[in-house]
Amino acid sequence: MAHMGNDKVKVTPTPMGWRLLFEPWSSAIQDMEAWIAGERLHLGAEAEVIAGTWHGRPAIQKTRRPRTWRHPDLDRTLTRRRMTNEVKLMIWLHAKGASIPPIWDVDFEEGCIIMARVEGRQLIDVLQEDGSSDGLLHGVGIAIRSLHRNGVTHGDLSTNNILITPSGESRLIDLGLANMEYELEGYGIDLHVLHEILGASHPDVKDAMKMVLDGYLSLDEKLGPAPKAPGGEVPSAKDILKRLEEIKTRVRYHGG
Repeated sequence: MAHMGNDKVKVTPTPMGWRLLFEPWSSAIQDMEAWIAGERLHLGAEAEVIAGTWHGRPAIQKTRRPRTWRHPDLDRTLTRRRMTNEVKLMIWLHAKGASIPPIWDVDFEEGCIIMARVEGRQLIDVLQEDGSSDGLLHGVGIAIRSLHRNGVTHGDLSTNNILITPSGESRLIDLGLANMEYELEGYGIDLHVLHEILGASHPDVKDAMKMVLDGYLSLDEKLGPAPKAPGGEVPSAKDILKRLEEIKTRVRYHGG
């Protein structure tokens, strides 16, 4: 359970899997006294990410930044909606064993999420500084398919949002744009975003996307068809790769 401010998130087992509910939180909760801030890791248009500790454990705090060009009431409403979606998906995915960090606390009023810090380097840095080692991008493909098999698309699948741990495992981060999805197009677009970034930012890595897709396919070959998700059937890896090729063709055609 993650809670803070005026809400709590409850994860409840159901016949269909895990269901997450938001309920009023009436107990008095102190304002993040257990959080000790450290260095800033990232400052972007959407959010600020700071490293620190939570009850002595390595953690990060992600704080959504206000959009000053929007009316404050609208901005608060949209921020809360996106945070709610992100928190629900992350708790549910972590319970399902996906390669994402667990959430430890949430403050909807301040727009903050505290989660475990995953030690590692962003894939963009690994590829630029070290190149691609055996199995690296294959493991990235497995991590992406692990997310997709749970009926979730990432929404911003860039090499900045994939961490490589010291042991070489791939972890997906920043699920602020993630969604439950059952149509082929959403999964194909996820992969196409990574395809475009690998081609533009890492052209010297030979067969980069092929290695990712080999890993992506291998998980279905190992585990069989994806289990039914709460809202429907998850497309197979092979069908998603066919849609990826269609998307690439459309992009080439419209790009002239």
